[in-house]
Amino acid sequence: MTDDNVRPEGEQKPSEVEEVAQQPSRDPAPSPENPAEVDEADEVAEVDGAPVVEEAGHDGHETPDEAEADELAVTKMELEERTLDLQRLQAEYLNYKRRVDRDRELVRENATYAALTPIVDVLDTIDRARDHEPLEGGFKAVAEQLERIVTGLGLVKFGAVGDPFDPTIHEALSHIGTDPEVEVTTCKVVAKAGYKIGDRVVRAAQVLVVDPPEGQEVIGAQAEASLDVEASRDPAGD
Repeated sequence: MTDDNVRPEGEQKPSEVEEVAQQPSRDPAPSPENPAEVDEADEVAEVDGAPVVEEAGHDGHETPDEAEADELAVTKMELEERTLDLQRLQAEYLNYKRRVDRDRELVRENATYAALTPIVDVLDTIDRARDHEPLEGGFKAVAEQLERIVTGLGLVKFGAVGDPFDPTIHEALSHIGTDPEVEVTTCKVVAKAGYKIGDRVVRAAQVLVVDPPEGQEVIGAQAEASLDVEASRDPAGD
């Protein structure tokens, strides 16, 4: 019996193996002459071997740097808005504070005015008593203390003989003729002194006035006009 007769069943002969090896493969490798097949094979290999990394930003999603920049811009905008709000509130508070201070001062002045107005008559009585005779004893002490108190509260006495007549602070009770010693209408007699608190007149001074002589009044007016002309010619004022 030959060796071929004793070969196990199913085992191919050497000649058959060589024939199978020489047969072409059913899935031929991509030919270098076709580059598209090479690229497609490489892509399939990359997909099978590792996860595909896509470039950021091409799919519509922001990168971390872009998101951080957008967040910073929004924060700056909100900061500017809050700053403007704070500045507006500060300005409103300052205006409110000024208005409150002004109203408080006005209320204080009105209260002082209302409290001191009746005392003016008492001060008139003290002045008449002092004109009659010098004050003495307890009455003198009380009168001086009262005058110190009202002066400390801002009540100022004005109106004296020889003051030029000012209709804003004087009340002319009568004209008593002319006086060659005056150049303008002048207070000759003070019937009642005037009082004021700051720029607010509590009571105008009641006075009797005298006028300058007519010719002297004209001369005085001409002199004043001449001085005005000289002042206009000499701007330096020296």
